[in-house]
Amino acid sequence: MLCHLEQLGLVGYEDGLRLQRELVARRKTGTTPDTLLLLEHPHVYTLGRNAKTENLLISAEQLAARGAQVFEIDRGGDVTYHGPGQLVGYPILDLAEHRRDIAWYMRCLEEVLIEVVGEYGIQAERLAGAPGVWVGNDKLAAMGVHISRWVTSHGFAFNVNTDLSYFDWIVPCGLRDKGVTSLQKLLGRRVEMEEVAGRVVRHFGRVFEVEMVEVAEQVEGRRSNLAGC
Repeated sequence: MLCHLEQLGLVGYEDGLRLQRELVARRKTGTTPDTLLLLEHPHVYTLGRNAKTENLLISAEQLAARGAQVFEIDRGGDVTYHGPGQLVGYPILDLAEHRRDIAWYMRCLEEVLIEVVGEYGIQAERLAGAPGVWVGNDKLAAMGVHISRWVTSHGFAFNVNTDLSYFDWIVPCGLRDKGVTSLQKLLGRRVEMEEVAGRVVRHFGRVFEVEMVEVAEQVEGRRSNLAGC
Protein backbone atom coordinates (compact mmCIF):
# COMPACT_ATOMS: atom_id res chain seq x y z
CA MET A 1 0.00 0.00 0.00
CA LEU A 2 1.29 3.46 -0.90
CA CYS A 3 1.43 6.48 1.40
CA HIS A 4 2.22 9.89 -0.06
CA LEU A 5 4.68 12.02 1.89
CA GLU A 6 4.48 15.81 1.82
CA GLN A 7 7.18 17.75 3.69
CA LEU A 8 5.89 21.31 3.73
CA GLY A 9 8.19 23.31 6.01
CA LEU A 10 6.61 26.20 7.93
CA VAL A 11 2.83 26.39 7.37
CA GLY A 12 0.28 28.67 9.04
CA TYR A 13 -2.10 26.73 11.26
CA GLU A 14 -5.25 27.69 9.36
CA ASP A 15 -3.64 26.63 6.09
CA GLY A 16 -2.60 23.32 7.59
CA LEU A 17 -6.13 22.74 8.85
CA ARG A 18 -7.61 23.54 5.45
CA LEU A 19 -5.18 21.18 3.72
CA GLN A 20 -6.07 18.36 6.11
CA ARG A 21 -9.78 18.83 5.44
CA GLU A 22 -9.18 18.78 1.70
CA LEU A 23 -7.17 15.56 1.90
CA VAL A 24 -9.68 13.91 4.25
CA ALA A 25 -12.49 14.62 1.77
CA ARG A 26 -10.44 13.19 -1.07
CA ARG A 27 -9.39 10.14 0.95
CA LYS A 28 -13.03 9.37 1.75
CA THR A 29 -13.83 9.28 -1.96
CA GLY A 30 -10.74 7.23 -2.78
CA THR A 31 -9.28 9.90 -5.06
CA THR A 32 -6.02 10.12 -3.13
CA PRO A 33 -4.01 7.51 -1.21
CA ASP A 34 -2.99 7.67 2.44
CA THR A 35 -0.87 10.77 3.06
CA LEU A 36 1.55 11.87 5.77
CA LEU A 37 2.02 15.63 6.11
CA LEU A 38 5.16 16.74 7.95
CA LEU A 39 5.51 20.43 8.77
CA GLU A 40 6.11 23.11 11.37
CA HIS A 41 3.72 25.83 12.53
CA PRO A 42 4.30 29.40 13.69
CA HIS A 43 3.51 29.91 17.40
CA VAL A 44 -0.02 28.66 18.06
CA TYR A 45 -2.08 27.12 20.85
CA THR A 46 -4.84 24.65 20.02
CA LEU A 47 -7.70 23.54 22.25
CA GLY A 48 -9.15 20.11 21.56
CA ARG A 49 -12.70 18.94 22.18
CA ASN A 50 -11.99 18.24 25.86
CA ALA A 51 -10.07 21.43 26.57
CA LYS A 52 -10.73 23.50 29.68
CA THR A 53 -10.23 27.24 29.31
CA GLU A 54 -8.53 27.43 32.71
CA ASN A 55 -5.64 25.48 31.19
CA LEU A 56 -4.76 28.65 29.29
CA LEU A 57 -2.89 30.48 32.04
CA ILE A 58 -3.07 33.86 30.30
CA SER A 59 -5.72 35.27 27.97
CA ALA A 60 -5.85 34.77 24.24
CA GLU A 61 -5.22 38.52 23.89
CA GLN A 62 -2.04 38.24 25.98
CA LEU A 63 -0.91 35.27 23.90
CA ALA A 64 -1.57 37.25 20.73
CA ALA A 65 0.62 40.04 22.10
CA ARG A 66 3.37 37.43 22.37
CA GLY A 67 2.90 36.44 18.73
CA ALA A 68 0.79 33.32 19.25
CA GLN A 69 -2.68 32.50 17.89
CA VAL A 70 -5.33 30.36 19.62
CA PHE A 71 -7.64 27.90 17.85
CA GLU A 72 -10.45 25.63 19.04
CA ILE A 73 -10.38 22.46 16.94
CA ASP A 74 -12.03 19.04 16.60
CA ARG A 75 -9.20 16.74 17.68
CA GLY A 76 -9.29 14.90 20.98
CA GLY A 77 -7.42 16.13 24.01
CA ASP A 78 -6.91 19.40 25.84
CA VAL A 79 -4.64 22.39 25.11
CA THR A 80 -1.22 22.15 23.50
CA TYR A 81 1.36 24.33 21.79
CA HIS A 82 2.84 24.21 18.29
CA GLY A 83 5.77 26.26 17.10
CA PRO A 84 9.03 26.39 15.16
CA GLY A 85 11.42 23.57 15.99
CA GLN A 86 8.56 21.15 16.56
CA LEU A 87 7.90 18.43 13.97
CA VAL A 88 4.16 18.12 13.42
CA GLY A 89 2.78 15.06 11.67
CA TYR A 90 -0.71 14.86 10.18
CA PRO A 91 -1.44 11.34 8.86
CA ILE A 92 -4.49 11.17 6.60
CA LEU A 93 -5.12 7.42 6.65
CA ASP A 94 -8.15 5.30 5.84
CA LEU A 95 -8.20 2.90 8.78
CA ALA A 96 -10.74 0.77 6.92
CA GLU A 97 -7.78 -0.31 4.79
CA HIS A 98 -5.56 -0.92 7.83
CA ARG A 99 -7.43 -1.77 11.03
CA ARG A 100 -10.64 -0.23 12.35
CA ASP A 101 -9.24 0.28 15.81
CA ILE A 102 -8.49 3.75 17.18
CA ALA A 103 -6.50 2.43 20.16
CA TRP A 104 -4.33 0.42 17.75
CA TYR A 105 -3.80 3.53 15.63
CA MET A 106 -2.70 5.61 18.61
CA ARG A 107 -0.30 2.89 19.76
CA CYS A 108 1.19 2.78 16.27
CA LEU A 109 1.77 6.54 16.22
CA GLU A 110 3.45 6.30 19.60
CA GLU A 111 5.56 3.36 18.41
CA VAL A 112 6.86 5.37 15.43
CA LEU A 113 8.26 8.09 17.70
CA ILE A 114 9.48 5.72 20.40
CA GLU A 115 11.56 3.97 17.74
CA VAL A 116 12.85 7.28 16.37
CA VAL A 117 14.09 8.57 19.72
CA GLY A 118 15.55 5.17 20.48
CA GLU A 119 17.96 5.77 17.61
CA TYR A 120 19.27 8.75 19.60
CA GLY A 121 19.91 6.55 22.63
CA ILE A 122 16.82 7.79 24.51
CA GLN A 123 14.42 5.36 26.15
CA ALA A 124 10.93 6.74 25.64
CA GLU A 125 7.71 5.06 26.66
CA ARG A 126 3.95 5.23 26.84
CA LEU A 127 2.13 6.41 29.94
CA ALA A 128 -1.18 4.79 30.85
CA GLY A 129 -4.09 7.19 30.45
CA ALA A 130 -1.95 9.92 28.86
CA PRO A 131 -1.49 9.54 25.09
CA GLY A 132 1.86 10.61 23.70
CA VAL A 133 5.52 9.75 24.09
CA TRP A 134 7.17 10.24 27.46
CA VAL A 135 10.67 10.32 28.91
CA GLY A 136 10.21 9.90 32.63
CA ASN A 137 7.64 12.45 33.80
CA ASP A 138 8.11 14.71 30.75
CA LYS A 139 6.18 14.59 27.50
CA LEU A 140 8.35 14.55 24.38
CA ALA A 141 5.52 14.22 21.86
CA ALA A 142 1.84 15.10 22.19
CA MET A 143 -0.92 13.35 20.28
CA GLY A 144 -4.51 14.16 19.42
CA VAL A 145 -6.51 12.77 16.52
CA HIS A 146 -9.85 13.07 14.78
CA ILE A 147 -11.54 10.16 13.01
CA SER A 148 -14.34 10.61 10.48
CA ARG A 149 -15.70 7.56 8.63
CA TRP A 150 -12.41 5.87 9.63
CA VAL A 151 -10.27 8.54 7.95
CA THR A 152 -7.77 10.12 10.33
CA SER A 153 -6.61 13.71 10.72
CA HIS A 154 -4.52 15.74 13.18
CA GLY A 155 -1.80 13.56 14.72
CA PHE A 156 1.40 14.23 16.65
CA ALA A 157 3.62 17.13 17.73
CA PHE A 158 7.21 16.05 18.38
CA ASN A 159 9.41 18.49 20.31
CA VAL A 160 12.72 18.49 18.48
CA ASN A 161 14.32 21.94 18.95
CA THR A 162 11.18 23.51 20.43
CA ASP A 163 11.39 26.61 22.63
CA LEU A 164 9.86 24.99 25.72
CA SER A 165 9.21 28.35 27.42
CA TYR A 166 6.01 28.62 25.34
CA PHE A 167 4.55 25.79 27.43
CA ASP A 168 4.81 28.01 30.52
CA TRP A 169 1.59 29.80 29.56
CA ILE A 170 -0.58 26.66 29.49
CA VAL A 171 -1.19 23.45 31.40
CA PRO A 172 -0.05 21.14 28.59
CA CYS A 173 -2.73 18.55 27.83
CA GLY A 174 -4.35 19.50 31.13
CA LEU A 175 -1.74 17.54 33.13
CA ARG A 176 -0.62 19.72 36.03
CA ASP A 177 1.80 17.19 37.50
CA LYS A 178 3.72 16.52 34.28
CA GLY A 179 6.42 18.37 32.37
CA VAL A 180 7.55 18.72 28.78
CA THR A 181 10.89 18.10 27.15
CA SER A 182 12.52 18.13 23.72
CA LEU A 183 15.07 16.11 21.81
CA GLN A 184 17.42 19.09 22.01
CA LYS A 185 17.11 19.28 25.80
CA LEU A 186 17.62 15.55 26.24
CA LEU A 187 20.68 15.43 23.98
CA GLY A 188 22.17 18.78 25.00
CA ARG A 189 22.44 19.89 21.37
CA ARG A 190 20.32 21.00 18.43
CA VAL A 191 19.19 18.27 16.07
CA GLU A 192 18.73 18.66 12.33
CA MET A 193 15.01 18.61 11.59
CA GLU A 194 15.61 16.97 8.21
CA GLU A 195 17.40 14.11 9.94
CA VAL A 196 14.57 13.60 12.43
CA ALA A 197 11.92 13.79 9.69
CA GLY A 198 13.76 11.14 7.68
CA ARG A 199 13.72 8.77 10.63
CA VAL A 200 10.04 9.45 11.28
CA VAL A 201 9.24 8.63 7.66
CA ARG A 202 11.21 5.39 7.77
CA HIS A 203 9.59 4.15 10.96
CA PHE A 204 6.13 5.32 9.88
CA GLY A 205 6.41 3.20 6.76
CA ARG A 206 7.57 0.18 8.76
CA VAL A 207 4.99 0.42 11.55
CA PHE A 208 2.02 1.02 9.23
CA GLU A 209 3.39 -1.32 6.54
CA VAL A 210 3.14 1.24 3.75
CA GLU A 211 5.50 2.31 1.01
CA MET A 212 6.39 5.97 1.54
CA VAL A 213 6.44 7.98 -1.69
CA GLU A 214 7.49 11.63 -1.52
CA VAL A 215 5.49 13.84 -3.88
CA ALA A 216 7.92 16.72 -4.22
CA GLU A 217 6.30 18.28 -7.31
CA GLN A 218 2.92 18.42 -5.57
CA VAL A 219 4.55 19.97 -2.50
CA GLU A 220 6.02 22.78 -4.58
CA GLY A 221 2.56 23.55 -5.89
CA ARG A 222 1.13 23.62 -2.40
CA ARG A 223 3.87 25.92 -1.10
CA SER A 224 2.95 28.54 -3.64
CA ASN A 225 -0.62 28.55 -2.26
CA LEU A 226 0.07 28.31 1.48
CA ALA A 227 0.63 31.39 3.63
CA GLY A 228 3.43 31.22 6.16
CA CYS A 229 5.75 29.11 4.01
